[in-house]
Amino acid sequence: MNKTLLFAAGLAVLAIAGIAMLSGHDAGQILSTIAPDGGVGLAMTTLVANKLRSYQMGDTEEYPVIAADIIYQGAAVGENGSGYARPLEAGDPFLGFAEAIADNSGGAAGAINVNVKARGRIVLPISAIAITANDRPAVYASDDDTFTLTASTNTLIGFVSRWVSTGYAVVEFDAALAKEAALRVAGDAG
Repeated sequence: MNKTLLFAAGLAVLAIAGIAMLSGHDAGQILSTIAPDGGVGLAMTTLVANKLRSYQMGDTEEYPVIAADIIYQGAAVGENGSGYARPLEAGDPFLGFAEAIADNSGGAAGAINVNVKARGRIVLPISAIAITANDRPAVYASDDDTFTLTASTNTLIGFVSRWVSTGYAVVEFDAALAKEAALRVAGDAG
């Protein structure tokens, strides 16, 4: 059935319903003769022309920043439990790494946004990292610039992709997967 015919049928049903209402008849009764199952019989239509949509390209996200704080470029960014981004604190859900400074030191919560890289690979200083870390251990953050292989109350941010040198490794991070893993662990603990 072509789209014009479906559109015309929909208009006809609406016209009948309008006439029924104006004439004082029960629109439901009239429509039930058209669609015996009690439904109106209208369906969503497919596009018949181009539709402009907003797409988000790449692996970046944008979040409102908490009041009276600064998130520096390269900082691990966490969510404070109220929907605002802040320099990551142990236990925060991980949002990504700040792409540029977000200085909201004089602003109210949400006055500015921080752009974060939510997924990718990054070279990080990690305490106690050794060449044996090529077995992809989990990497955690205890604040916005302290990274460790110790879970404790820290925030999972990703996994070692490869060892670089003493104290440094490439970390593969994905904020969505880190959040999912944290929720799974919290569910197992509860």
